[in-house]
Amino acid sequence: MNTLTIDLPYDVDPDDARLLLTMKLFEEGRVSLGKAAELAGYTRRTYMELLARRGVAVFNYSPESLDEEMALAPEGSPTEGAPPEMA
Repeated sequence: MNTLTIDLPYDVDPDDARLLLTMKLFEEGRVSLGKAAELAGYTRRTYMELLARRGVAVFNYSPESLDEEMALAPEGSPTEGAPPEMA
């Protein structure tokens, strides 16, 4: 693994900078969700919540990929097979 050391201005929190860097790496597809969360020091669930707050898509499907995923979904209503809280 590579190491990066940078001098930040005093008004930039190192943890904030780490979070923003990992979000950008995730958004660009350079690291997985799990690796980005690990590098930022958060659980996957918390990291996903932080991504959502910043408007970063957790799931980024192309229209073709989404069509393929939908084709694999159970037949019937859109919520068939979903957890009860989503039905």
